[in-house]
Amino acid sequence: MPLLILGLLIWCGSHLFKRLMPEARAALGDKKGPALVATGNLIGLVLMVVGFRMSETYDLYALPPYLRHVNNTLMIIAVLLFGVGQSKSRLRAKMRHPMLTGVVVWAVAHLLVNSDAASLVLFGGMILWALAEMTLINRSESAPERYQGGSLAGDIRLVVISLVVFGAIAGIHIWLGYNPFPM
Repeated sequence: MPLLILGLLIWCGSHLFKRLMPEARAALGDKKGPALVATGNLIGLVLMVVGFRMSETYDLYALPPYLRHVNNTLMIIAVLLFGVGQSKSRLRAKMRHPMLTGVVVWAVAHLLVNSDAASLVLFGGMILWALAEMTLINRSESAPERYQGGSLAGDIRLVVISLVVFGAIAGIHIWLGYNPFPM
């Protein structure tokens, strides 16, 4: 669990660096700053994955089996939200923080089917980070520039790509031994 916590702290720190210490981030410049943040993100991600996989924890409470269906539905929504910010869909103009909202939905979905301590630390920590990030962004920026555009074709593309990505994620989970679909 220590690697998981360290990874989570590095992930949060590297993402929040720009918001909490804007002068230090700006002093690094346009090349070193993003490289440092990306390195921190990668190190944090690797430590979280390794730490999570190494954690020998047990379930803290029982979960009803039907929550796997809720999890899968929320995961489709989370994947769709991750894609909204880069899409040409009409939904993009209506959302302020689609990727961070997607992180919250992703983490909640995973907490519905995982009741061990490592999952509570990882997914609970990611929820707290995403909410903190949204709060800091909202405080630091004036009215955001809204996306202008979007079309039905963009909506359809977003849904199709999201379903394909969800299928790939489900396939990776099955390959790793975690079948997301109830038997």
